[in-house]
Amino acid sequence: MKTKIIPILCLLAIFFCSSLNSKGANTKNNQPAPQSISVYSSPELYDLASRWAVEYAIANPGQIVNVIKTEETGIRSVINAGGNICFVSRELPATEKQGPMFQIVVGREIIVPVISSRNPFLKEIFEKGISPSALAQSLKVPGKMEWGTLLDNRQPSPVKYIILNDDFTKTGVCNFTQADRSFIEELKTEDPKTLISVVQKDPYAIGFCRLTDILNPNSSTFSENILLMPIDKNGNRKLDYMENIYDNFQDFTRGVWIGKYPKALTNNIYCISKTRPAGVPEIAFLNWVLTTGQDLLPANGYSDLVNNERQSQMDKLISTPVYTETPKETNSVAKNVLLILVLLVACSFFLDLIIRRYRKNKTRLMDSIYIKPSAFDEKDLILPKGLYFDKTHTWAFMEQDGTVKIGINDFLQHVTGPITSIGMKNPGIRIKKGDQLCILIQKGKHLIIYSPVSGTIKTQNHELLVNSSVINTSPYAGGWVYTIEPENWLREIEFMSMADKFKTWLSGEFSRLRDFLAFSAQPGSPRYAGIVLQDGGLLKDHVLADLGPEVWEDFQTKFMNNSR
Repeated sequence: MKTKIIPILCLLAIFFCSSLNSKGANTKNNQPAPQSISVYSSPELYDLASRWAVEYAIANPGQIVNVIKTEETGIRSVINAGGNICFVSRELPATEKQGPMFQIVVGREIIVPVISSRNPFLKEIFEKGISPSALAQSLKVPGKMEWGTLLDNRQPSPVKYIILNDDFTKTGVCNFTQADRSFIEELKTEDPKTLISVVQKDPYAIGFCRLTDILNPNSSTFSENILLMPIDKNGNRKLDYMENIYDNFQDFTRGVWIGKYPKALTNNIYCISKTRPAGVPEIAFLNWVLTTGQDLLPANGYSDLVNNERQSQMDKLISTPVYTETPKETNSVAKNVLLILVLLVACSFFLDLIIRRYRKNKTRLMDSIYIKPSAFDEKDLILPKGLYFDKTHTWAFMEQDGTVKIGINDFLQHVTGPITSIGMKNPGIRIKKGDQLCILIQKGKHLIIYSPVSGTIKTQNHELLVNSSVINTSPYAGGWVYTIEPENWLREIEFMSMADKFKTWLSGEFSRLRDFLAFSAQPGSPRYAGIVLQDGGLLKDHVLADLGPEVWEDFQTKFMNNSR
């Protein structure tokens, strides 16, 4: 079907191009009219917004952005009036909103505690981390301002605290440590350069400043002899794997985005409006702010967004395409040909839809009966006999022609929930057992799956490219991923199990899954309550579906990668 549709689409594209070229003589000399937009900014963001406006106008001649400084009370009125975009340094509380609003994150303020790389307790600091409660205890009682309080090692070495002379930093540290503001005010305050210099020279010092203060110009490296002080976020006196984001700038900023860093030390910069901007100039400007404009943030004391976050915010700007006005004169013959082509394409798509519907129904009939349970345990798993199962939560089956069909097991689809897309390798690629097989994606969150066998990929399951949820409804029939020409089949199946033995092994996986969720979701939190059902404490089906990307990342590293 695709081979029939593509030529039709090509003809349609050629026709459009020739039609546009024939009219080009009338319009090619027209220059775009100057366009201007007005944006409102809270006072603390006015300098940044003005810099964005100037640089955008330089990069886009004829495009003018007028920045209007507005007090916070005025910002609320401007937003609620509708039709305006505003830059603010905090999200409006629900009580100040009149109905739903559109907002995107365009930057971030991040407070970081920093230490010297010559600190004598460096190894212990990076093993244990420093908990908020230990910092609070040290700050509240002057006699406790020593490293022994922070590390619980009875070391009497005094801690020298220095804090940036900045209200945002002081407020953030106060909220983070739950210390009285009076204690924070008593700390020695310095400008950024002096603070960094003191920490560089004093191995026992801890400084609180902005992330941008310790970055080398035009690079993503930290100032010489300066390290981020790791924070033991959960207070267990151990820097767990999920908390270890302090080795470099890239890991740290990504960790901040996905929630691994204390929220009290961060603050988002928002663009807010009553509704999603619909005008072409407004959308173009905001897209620029989320791309080129990010380079201007560090110089103004703010941190830019990581690439994935930029894209996620740009996606929020996408709405119904806005078209400019086209000439009214058209060629009647061209219109008739175009109409015929459109009808042909429409018919082709309808026919393709019917075929896909037929294949989907056929796939469901081929699979075992699937009833989605409200809870998830060993009794709900489908493990067909005759398949080989691997600890990577994949299965393999040799066809009569000697090729091996492989896919994802039922346990994994119960855990992830509905798969929205899948990243697949192309035919002809050679993979080894344990190599990356494919990537399961659910609304931007992803999970890497590893191959149970070695060989060369012969075919992909094209159905998954257009209907990836087949993995959930039919993991062993319609939801297969590849056929592979095996290289070491007889040797590799020795490390796999048939259904009965594999079911016994899966009992241990349920225990591992419960342990993982208890650790990652924190028992007693509202999020954990949504994972465990009230009656009997059984696991909820599709337990990862509603959890954030940070939990998916931990599931990858602490659960999936350990299964290889």
